[in-house]
Amino acid sequence: MRVDKYLWTVRLYKTRSLATKECKQNHVIVKNELVKPSRLLAINDEIILKKGPVFFTYKVIDFPKSRLGAKLVELYVKDITPQEEKNKLELIREANRAQRDKGLGRPTKKERRAINKYFEDDSEEDYFD
Repeated sequence: MRVDKYLWTVRLYKTRSLATKECKQNHVIVKNELVKPSRLLAINDEIILKKGPVFFTYKVIDFPKSRLGAKLVELYVKDITPQEEKNKLELIREANRAQRDKGLGRPTKKERRAINKYFEDDSEEDYFD
């Protein structure tokens, strides 16, 4: 099975075109080699995906006939990502949370109503009467 199709069928990428794009951008490694989207996989191949600064490692168990439901993915691919890579991902997520102060960004529904009430002008009603 082609690398791009396999990555899509086991839900490692949302679309097949995205899986193809990641292969072309050298973010997919099989047997310590950068691969093209058309590269054929074999059972027990190890796939390394570079997503940001983190390298995820997976092992091919079997080939599905079509795209899988999320519950069936573990029958076809095994996540063998080292723990230090998972820790790196968690550190990055924590750093991103710390950068954004609470309350910044889009206003909540309650805040938006308060803003609208503040800017509401009673004189407008007299203007249209």
